[in-house]
Amino acid sequence: QVQLVESGGGLVQAGGSLTPSCAASGRTFSYYALGWFRQASGKERQFVAAISWGCANTYYADSVKDRFTISRDSAKNTVYLQMNSLKPEDTAVYYCAAGPLIATTPQLYPYWGQGTQVTVSS
Repeated sequence: QVQLVESGGGLVQAGGSLTPSCAASGRTFSYYALGWFRQASGKERQFVAAISWGCANTYYADSVKDRFTISRDSAKNTVYLQMNSLKPEDTAVYYCAAGPLIATTPQLYPYWGQGTQVTVSS
């Protein structure tokens, strides 16, 4: 069982940066793949980034590649999403998720946090 709590969202101007984080509890955190997803108002949840349990593999959505970086600190049971060059279209609730395999499909992640709001003003 893994419990996830996101923090670090907020309001930022276009071109700015934010680094939301997700703290996990549970003894097997290190063996889970971790993902970030986002959901804008009135839209479906979409994949943003994911990292394998050993950090050997990372995946990014094309829309955030070269702007966002996912990382994890297993000693702190925390995953981060460094977001640079933010755009108004990045505005959404950002969720972290944990699952047995790295994936881009939300259905493959059984554990989810409550989300953190990111708003990018133009």
